[in-house]
Amino acid sequence: MRITVTVNGAERSAEVEPRLLLVHFLREELGLTGTHVGCDTSGCGACTVLLDGVPIKSCTYLAVQADGRDVETVEGLLNGAALDPIQEAFKQEHGLQCGFCTLGMMLTAKALLASNPKPSDEEVRWALSGNVCRCTGYMNIVRAVQAAAAAQSGSQP
Repeated sequence: MRITVTVNGAERSAEVEPRLLLVHFLREELGLTGTHVGCDTSGCGACTVLLDGVPIKSCTYLAVQADGRDVETVEGLLNGAALDPIQEAFKQEHGLQCGFCTLGMMLTAKALLASNPKPSDEEVRWALSGNVCRCTGYMNIVRAVQAAAAAQSGSQP
């Protein structure tokens, strides 16, 4: 089956098996390896991408379901050589350790901040609850999201 998906702002077309998962389409067909395969059951969030601006777990979503839609991966956060405010905040606030969960955390944070530019810590924790980090203990991740919110609004965290 032929699908056309806009990925990180660029239209991409490919012939795919109807059962191909979106995560494998992104990684294997398009070479966007920032999207990780973690648990294959949508429990960890390492495969999170934005589909039409909404975080989804790409390990349980078929590529054919994304036909005609917009997908953003972690690679889409980079603006030329400049880091996105979310990436910069994760770097500055030490919101990552091994980095495996980071892309899902950042994309989920992007969606949260698009709908709620000044979330409380509790709202950040709730938004990120579908993403598992085995390294950081979440405190720095919450601080990173709050720092990104402040940077985007031009205020102090």
